[in-house]
Amino acid sequence: MVKLSFSTKIFQFSNYIFLSLAAFLCILPMVHVLAVSFSSDYATTAYLVKFWPVGFNFTAYEKALNSNNFIIAFRVSVIRTVLGTALTMFLTMLAAYSMSKEDQIFKGRTLYAWFFVFTMLFHGGLIPTYLVVQKIGLTNSLLALILPSAVNVFNVVLMMNFFRGIPKELQEAAMMDGAGHFRILFTIFMPISLPSIATLSLFTMVFHWNAWFDGMIYMNKAELFPLATFLQALIASFDFTKIGLNPEDLAKLSERSLKSALIFIGTVPILLVYPFLQKYFVQGMTLGSVKE
Repeated sequence: MVKLSFSTKIFQFSNYIFLSLAAFLCILPMVHVLAVSFSSDYATTAYLVKFWPVGFNFTAYEKALNSNNFIIAFRVSVIRTVLGTALTMFLTMLAAYSMSKEDQIFKGRTLYAWFFVFTMLFHGGLIPTYLVVQKIGLTNSLLALILPSAVNVFNVVLMMNFFRGIPKELQEAAMMDGAGHFRILFTIFMPISLPSIATLSLFTMVFHWNAWFDGMIYMNKAELFPLATFLQALIASFDFTKIGLNPEDLAKLSERSLKSALIFIGTVPILLVYPFLQKYFVQGMTLGSVKE
């Protein structure tokens, strides 16, 4: 057992205090939003709610969960996140596996590598991207939310460096047994690379779940909006008839409570993913950072 010096103990204690305060400050806004969502109309209108509900009730959640438009937007986001993450990770692994090979195995690898790097440095721009999506007929389609961001070059570079760290002897032994590149990728590289896959999958899921701007420009119908776009349009316009509320409902319900309930419901699904990926996340944080 290594005995820590007094200065090291002070340093660790300071880190614990700092990180605890940072975590506390990150949690406080969510606690406040949760408290407001469960509070009464009078308490939220009078700004009496801090970090504990005042006049506890479920009215805001009942109205939110009974809204067909909200449920449709929620379903669109779930489908987009699942399909978008699966496609992105599949393409990322294929590209990273190919780019991790030497020039003797993958002819022209350097040229392709520079092509990928070029796309990181230079972007066509918002208008050309929109015109491409429009001309190929993807507007008002779920594919418009998935295909334009299907390949993240930064993720490809990270996974490529991770693949390069896998011993070459594993691949050579598999090839001697008759395995092809696809079998090597999915039966050898994937199990070994679970930390990197989990980390990049988490980043991709968060991106797709929180993305709202592409839904706003590619979707011309409100019923096709993903959840983030739906919430942005709802909160920005203050038009709560979009979720099916009539004037009588609005008279009994605070707008702040309803907004908080919608925001919290939209946040919960992505938060539930973190515990399942936590055991891989710490390992994945060093993805591609060290080369021997």
